[in-house]
Formats: sequence, C-alpha cells, structure tokens
Amino acid sequence: MGNITETYDVIIVGAGHAGCEAALASARLGLKTIVFTISVDSIALMPCNPNIGGTSKGHLVREVDALGGEMGKNIDKTFIQSKMLNKSKGPAVHSLRAQADKQDYTREMRRTLENTDNLTIKQGEVASIIVEDGVIKGVKTTSNATYYATSVVLATGVYLKAKCIYGDVCQHTGPNGLSAATHLTESLEENGIKMRRFKTGTPARVDKRTVDFSKMEEQFGDERVVPFSFETDPESIQKDQVSCWLTYTTEKTHEIIKENINRSPLFSGMIEGTGPRYCPSIEDKVVKFADKNRHQVFIEPEGLYTNEMYLGGMSSSLPEDVQDAMYHSVPGLENATIVRNAYAIEYDCIEYGQLLPDLEFKAVKGLFSAGQFNGSSGYEEAAAQGIVAGINAARFCQGKDTIVIDRSEGYIGVLIDDLVTKESHEPYRMMTSRAEYRLLLRQDNADLRLSKIGYEVGLISQERYDRICLKEKLIAKEVERLENTSIGAARENQEILEKIGSTHLKTATTLAELIRRPELSYDLIAELDHDREELPDDVKEQVNINIKYSGYIERQKKQVRNFKKIEGKKIPSDFDYDKVKSLRIEARQKLKLYKPINIGQASRISGVSPADISVLMIYMEQNIM
Repeated sequence: MGNITETYDVIIVGAGHAGCEAALASARLGLKTIVFTISVDSIALMPCNPNIGGTSKGHLVREVDALGGEMGKNIDKTFIQSKMLNKSKGPAVHSLRAQADKQDYTREMRRTLENTDNLTIKQGEVASIIVEDGVIKGVKTTSNATYYATSVVLATGVYLKAKCIYGDVCQHTGPNGLSAATHLTESLEENGIKMRRFKTGTPARVDKRTVDFSKMEEQFGDERVVPFSFETDPESIQKDQVSCWLTYTTEKTHEIIKENINRSPLFSGMIEGTGPRYCPSIEDKVVKFADKNRHQVFIEPEGLYTNEMYLGGMSSSLPEDVQDAMYHSVPGLENATIVRNAYAIEYDCIEYGQLLPDLEFKAVKGLFSAGQFNGSSGYEEAAAQGIVAGINAARFCQGKDTIVIDRSEGYIGVLIDDLVTKESHEPYRMMTSRAEYRLLLRQDNADLRLSKIGYEVGLISQERYDRICLKEKLIAKEVERLENTSIGAARENQEILEKIGSTHLKTATTLAELIRRPELSYDLIAELDHDREELPDDVKEQVNINIKYSGYIERQKKQVRNFKKIEGKKIPSDFDYDKVKSLRIEARQKLKLYKPINIGQASRISGVSPADISVLMIYMEQNIM
C-alpha cells in the first residue's frame, strides 16, 4: 500500500482564530474543506490574553459576525465578564471587550467545527505546498500524505519555526509547549514566498489563591451585558460575572528590570524577531518610558475551571529568577506563586508586499493567507482575515469574483488594506486611529454595513438579512419623522424640558433638533413625543446616533464619495510603470512591487507621494482612460 492521497476543494492550514473562521466560511459555502492543526486540542486556542474584543478589536469581532462568522457567537457563549469600553467618549470609539473562559472558548469552537457539514478536521503537520506552473495544487504532510485542492489558505499563526525564549532558556516549541511547525517555511521559500521573523510575548500566570486582592482595585463587568453577535438574544446572556483586578508596577519593579536588562534576550540579541510596538514587554516599557514610575497591571482570570490568573501588561522574556523578583515587587503579588513563566515567542511570517487585496498570494494562484502569518497580531485581527480568506478561497474554487472590503466599509477593510499596501516592520495591531471614517464604521452598525456582503456570498440567511433590511427601514422612517415633527414653546413642554435638565424653548423646533442638544437623547425626549411608537432597542440606538451626529456623519459620507472616485480608477494588472517617465525611481519600484489594483491603493503605498499619484493619473488619462 502507498501513502494516503485525498482530494478536497479547500485546504486550511492551521486551526487558530484565522483558520477556524476560514474553515467555517468555506464549508458553510458548500465547499469540501479540510483544516489541519498541530493538535486538535488546540483549536481556537487562546495562548495569550484571556479576552476577546477591546478598543477597535471589538469592531472587528462585530464585523466578522456581520459577515456570518463565528467569533462573536462563540464569546457570547463563553464569556465570564463583559464590558463596553470608552463609554464616556463618542460612539465611534465604543468597543466591547469580554473576558473568556479559555477552555470553554476552545471547546465550544471545536464543537462548532466538528458539527459543520463539509468540514473535516485533521491533526497533522503540513510540510510543503504543491505548486505547478504558479498554481496551487495541494499540500503534503510530514507523514508524506498528499492532499489535493483547488485552493489553500495558510493560517499558521505563530507556529512556523517557533521558539519560546526567556533568559537563556530557548525551547523550540509553539505556545503552551505545543509542537512547532518546522518544515513548511522551506517549501514556501522554494515557491517564491519571502519570509521574515517576528516575535510576540506573554506574561506569567499566577495562582489566584496566593494573590492579595485587598491591595488592588476591583474591576467589575457591565450591569447590563451587550452581546457581540447581532444574533444573540441579549436576555440570554445576563448572568453573574467574575471580577478582574488592577494594580501597578513600582519603582522597585523598575529597578529590578534595569539592573538585569543585560540579561534580557530582547536586548542581548538572542531574540532576532521584531515585536509589536503597541503591546511591548514590561522591560521594553521601562526602557522606552523611563519617565514613568509605574505601569498598569491587570489581573485577569483565565476561566472558571482554573485558579490561574493572567498578568496583563507584564509580558516578559527576562530570566526566571528576575521574573520571580519582578512580579513579587508588584502590590498584591508579593507572595504569588508563579504557575507559568512569561516568555517571548519568535516565529516565521511573510514579508510585506506579497498579497493581493483579496489575500491571495501574487506568486501562487489559489494560495491565500490569513492571521499572524500575514504579519498581524491579535485574535480578532486573525479572525477578520480568516473569514475573508475563507470566503475568497471558496469563491476561487467556484470560479466567482473574490470579495474586497474597502476602507470605507469596515475596519476589516482598513486592516487588510494596511497589511497589503503598507510596509510593516513589526506585528500590525488594529487601532481606531487607523480608520479614516471611524464615525461611519462604528461597532453598533456593523450589521447594517456588512451583512449585505455576508448575504450575497451566502453566509447570512434570507431570514437574517430580511430582519436587517427591516431594521434599516425602521431607522430611516423614524429619523425622517423626528426631523419633520415640531413642538412649540407651550408651558407643558417647557416644564418637561426643565425636568429633564434642558433649557426652555424660545420658539418652535423639531424633535430632531432637541435630540441634537448635548444633554438630550431620543429616550429623554419621549414625554415630548406624542406620536412615538415602541421600537426595538437597537433601532432606537441608531436613530439617536444618526440624528445627534448627523452633521459629522454627512461630512464623512462626502469624504467617502471622494474616496470612491479614486478607488474606482482601476490600474490594469499588466500596467508598465517604466513607461511613466516622470515617476520617481522609489515610487516606480514600490508600484511594481505592490501592483496596486486602483489609484486609491497606489496612493497609500509608503514611498509613493501625492505628486507621483498626480503624474500617474495624468499618464493614465492620456494613454488608457
């Protein structure tokens, strides 16, 4: 008997947060799909922080849900604390964040994958890709089994040639002691894919029984929990929540780090990979922010099944004895028992500039890519890329056009566009400041923005889509009514305004104008609105935001219209930049490397100036358009 040979439509390599979304999307679209994982027990593993969401990341989770993905549903089933961040600020930066029960999160996602039609889970390491004439044909495993497919999605996370490092200790493993994937990098390089080393890190875990919480500030969840998924009934997730805790590093902590900084592999040269700028280790913080005498440390439960607590904000790769002294210098952790040491993890990922906007490799047709393998960081960024790569791998098999979400449609569009068009020399992290149109791209309206795409590709049911269309109509109808309903300065109206903390009317005004007052809202003016009908809470929320911020929203919509104009100016795939003589050499090199699909994308490539774009547009108008 020979080696195993099997055929599928789509192969997914890796079953982390990117791989899970890619596999589910492909299988749910009717494609025969197989997902490979180093360990079936590590499906949707959370090897670092025990939470989903957060500033801007909550937006991504909502958008994944709006497209028909699973992450939002899964955290709604398995959270132990939930909190809406930035509530004191405007709705553009409100972001949901939930503490997960790590084991429960993994178990629930695994259950979902195992019970999805068209989806096969296979434990095994993919050793090489099979490419013929620049087209993907399948993969081979370390056992020499061959799996053929029309498209493949690489979602290898932090496992490629992974090394876990702290002090002088260097272990050739993936996170949590799992096996590293040691063979695939060589095969990718042989097929023209350029690789590089990145690193990330994780803090120590301590035994809850040995923590003195009396020296810390208790952090509670929200009294009323808001679900991540638009499909989750809010009433079904109101439950008792577990507290998190806040403490701070001390000057003694910083002294210990400074005295031992030469022993840190980050500074000794033992770690070669570049780490994330916006999630630095504690030794990085102490060196770079020498003026600060303390840093926040969040003590977060890893789940209801364990006493392990995660020390958020204190990731490190210092030697074990230094970690011991450093953590014990933090108020409340003086007698803490360290269950798992902090460590840095170094891994292979791809160089920038090799992907098309649909996450297909330029060098290999039918080969797609998602997650930390693309140079991003974070569970949410991975899931967002995963669902897009999974959809596009499936559509590639079906002979359909792939989808591209643009920057004006979603944070997913911003994330992928940044990864595809910008030079990144460190793990990419999503932030609200990266989105130009963030007042339009709020987490509360992700369903209204993206569910049409989810419906058109086949991941959103007709019933769900009909509900969203109805919601849209109700919002528009109510906004119009409020804009056209006036009330006068009658005594009873003045008394109501006084009662709700607002100033008297001098003349008649519309209900919409009242809502625009800073101190008022749609619900607060209910007593003045005699024709008001009862509407769902999510409709009322949208009505209030759309009216209160109407001026700003209209301004951003105008900006989007201008953005669409340059995004609409397509650049032929075989365009010869060498013929545009007035282009600067750097711009010509970058444009040839990235091969932008339109003028808008070209304008966002680092090294391409506004003057270069003007030259390019003039040339195209004279010679192509």
